Amino acid sequence: MGKSENIIELIDVKKVYDGDTVAVENFNLQVKKGEFVTFLGPSGCGKTTTLRMIAGFELPTSGQILLDGEDISRLPPNKRPVNTVFQKYALFPHLNVYENIAFGLRLKRVINTYRNKDGDEYTKKQKLSRAEIDKKVKKALEIVDLEGFEKRSVSTLSGGQQQRIAIARAIVNEPEILLLDEPLGALDLKMRKEMQIELKNMHKRLGITFIYVTHDQEEALTMSDKVVVINDGEIQQTGTPTEIYNEPVNTFVADFIGESNIFNGAVVGKLKVKFCGATFDCLDDYEINQLVDVVVRPEDIKICSPGEGQLKGKVLSTVFKGVHYEITVGIGKFEIIIQSTSNAEAGTTIGMRIEPDGIHLMRKVYTVNKYDGVVTKNNAVEFGDGVFDCDVTQLYKGSHLDEEGYLITAQGEKIDLTGTEVCVEVDTHAITMTDDISSGGAQGNIISMIYKGDHYRYIVRTEENEEDYVLSCPDLWNTGDLVGVIIPKEKIKLTLKVTGEDVK
Repeated sequence: MGKSENIIELIDVKKVYDGDTVAVENFNLQVKKGEFVTFLGPSGCGKTTTLRMIAGFELPTSGQILLDGEDISRLPPNKRPVNTVFQKYALFPHLNVYENIAFGLRLKRVINTYRNKDGDEYTKKQKLSRAEIDKKVKKALEIVDLEGFEKRSVSTLSGGQQQRIAIARAIVNEPEILLLDEPLGALDLKMRKEMQIELKNMHKRLGITFIYVTHDQEEALTMSDKVVVINDGEIQQTGTPTEIYNEPVNTFVADFIGESNIFNGAVVGKLKVKFCGATFDCLDDYEINQLVDVVVRPEDIKICSPGEGQLKGKVLSTVFKGVHYEITVGIGKFEIIIQSTSNAEAGTTIGMRIEPDGIHLMRKVYTVNKYDGVVTKNNAVEFGDGVFDCDVTQLYKGSHLDEEGYLITAQGEKIDLTGTEVCVEVDTHAITMTDDISSGGAQGNIISMIYKGDHYRYIVRTEENEEDYVLSCPDLWNTGDLVGVIIPKEKIKLTLKVTGEDVK
């Protein structure tokens, strides 16, 4: 069997802190030798935790990390052929450039083979010679384009130069894998763009594997061979920059990578989808009547005369962005963002045309909230870390409640429902939020918001058991807001939970 072309494999990796805080889970990834792989996601999504597990600074709670097919999950950092460059460069201020780069080499020990006078071979662990260190340091400086800086104090260098020294110090040990944890975060915009090109060129010259962490979409799309989009500790999508941008698998990826118009849609015919009140030809083949999320990139909407395109709307605002105009158009209750090199003045009416290859359909993930619930003694229902009033008579057709609150079936049987396990369904449009958290049946923080043309889709997560409420709301809230969750009793659908005994 040939040796695997994957240098790193993560298999079902999970990381839990303090027994109950899940930072990473269901993480499965293969990294080929020589690839430039970027972990991309918002702050707190688990990308740096994953990088630290590859480096050995954190140990996975479960799962495996393989290096060339060998399990290194419990191997200490100094035993792994991996070097890390952090956002804070951690250079030694009392050492010059040369000594900063040479520091690790002076500690390094290599095994040399010798032959004694009898012709027998023996090995000896030795330090690198001064000449070997000098050769390696100069080569590293050449790679980062800082030859002649050997005697400079690191405190006199610019941020970009210090970043290059940090990279030189990492690559001088000739690691098989270079890990970079947001190394450009401390640089200004112009320097960051320059360093993106430099890093990509370094990757080509070195030929080693780069695993890069960032929350900057442009960095990921500019430099990477493969992008791994992460959210909430799980991989959302893995693919080339082109695949990630043009074919997002869900609304999170579509919203996080670049700018997108995202709408609720329905498939109304063979390769036909309806959204924003109009029907469009498309390339994605879904079943007729299936609900979908529709993604249209702003640059894929072409301005035309009113009546010529599939849509017509009034220009609400126009902002010049340098290389294009960003135009917001109102179509009834919908708003659409267009990026165009042509201007359209606010107040004018324009037509909009979208070609089939500019429309991307995704299977709708959030249509209804589903929970396991328990009926309380007051005929309310407990689910999702909350308690809500409900109509328990829907559990038994033709039933009613007597004066004491007991359920009376159509056959006259009296039932105490306390502790009865039920399945709960709530439509995303049935839930509202309030800043008066005491008036809600549950409370949590907004962890996600995505604009979908005429409303926002929010996810509210409770603190106790991290239960999620997915809801649609036309009003703008902020991510992180603590809110109360309100659900009218008539909007809560209950069914009796089927147990193993029921099945028998």
